[in-house]
Amino acid sequence: MAIGDIIVGIDIGTSKISLVIGEINNFNQIEVISTVSHKCSGIQKGKMIDENEIAHVIQHSIKEAEAETNLKINSAYVTIPGKYVTIVQNSILKEAKDKYAGISAKDVTSAILQVKDIDVPEEKQIIDIVENQFILENGKAVLDPIGNLSGSFTLTAQVLLADKEYMRQIASVFRKSGLDIDGLVPITLAQRSITLDTNELNDNVMLLDIGAGNTDIGIFEGSNFVYTNTIPLGGDNITSDIALVLNISIEEAEKLKKQYGLALKSFIDNDNEILLTTCKEENGKKVIRSSELIEIMEARIEEIFALINKDITSKGIKPRINNVVLTGQGITNINKSDVAGKIILNIPVKIATGRLISVVRPEYRTAYSLVRYIASRPFAKSVGSNIEIDSNENFFQNILERVKEFFYS
Repeated sequence: MAIGDIIVGIDIGTSKISLVIGEINNFNQIEVISTVSHKCSGIQKGKMIDENEIAHVIQHSIKEAEAETNLKINSAYVTIPGKYVTIVQNSILKEAKDKYAGISAKDVTSAILQVKDIDVPEEKQIIDIVENQFILENGKAVLDPIGNLSGSFTLTAQVLLADKEYMRQIASVFRKSGLDIDGLVPITLAQRSITLDTNELNDNVMLLDIGAGNTDIGIFEGSNFVYTNTIPLGGDNITSDIALVLNISIEEAEKLKKQYGLALKSFIDNDNEILLTTCKEENGKKVIRSSELIEIMEARIEEIFALINKDITSKGIKPRINNVVLTGQGITNINKSDVAGKIILNIPVKIATGRLISVVRPEYRTAYSLVRYIASRPFAKSVGSNIEIDSNENFFQNILERVKEFFYS
């Protein structure tokens, strides 16, 4: 971390756009200086359908944050859904320039820049390099090798690639917003540090962020980021199902989901009557049983977990997962959702209990996670967002240069 750096993180969700600005204080901690969140209808089923709407909401959020902080914001980091990300595992053996002086920062920088030398498909672009561990010549694994007396070391890392088409689209949105992009970070990679507890950070864990319209999957083997994807279903689909089946308004459906939120009909204590007030039948009013409502929710929740199960099974990664952690506003407020997940996935499932979960408001959680992730980059030379960039610079070259700027000179 660099004291005084100001980091702007923007999370573009399926129902809202959230912004968090954090400053690294004298204690090397993130001090949040602004939070903004606004609804946005520019994304449906995980796809950007209205760039102008998204750009307008981002621009409005930036102006609000600028007025609050007296800052001129020129750039920001942004989340990217897992389905647009490919993870490539790579490792290199690096000789120390002077084994008697110890491994230097330049040795590490050189290794990081070399580990990204992979064959990149034409339709993809490198967006990040995540260092997993450094293995010294004596076999000892360390997170930071600088200063160790070792003639060589092996760096294992993940090279993150993004779909160029998505990058073009997000670049277009940010240009319309008057912002440059500092970097793109997968949602679950950003969330890992605040969502998982100490034991889970060292385990083989699948993190599921179930939002309004998307479910993001992130699979970690300890600190090793091994897989990410997105299922285009979330909490809004549950609400829509309730509205459609009961023939009521979306507003009433959302209210009922929150009031009677239960993922499994078998856990009903009292199958009481519910008066529907916006039903398009029965002169606007109709009475149902709570079991009818919960049955609708159960069916959609079962489908979400079934699609996740199908995805991780087809990729051959399911047997390596020890635990599943749920987060996201789309489902965590629905009681017994973890039990439903365990039944379908046949893996232990729990609601996230990371120490920061309870102190960060849900609507800002992902954007805040993004700021923390960027601030914690171990070999970063500069992470600050408030930096002027030539707007005519080629976008893909800009991203590559930003990746390079993460590292020591």
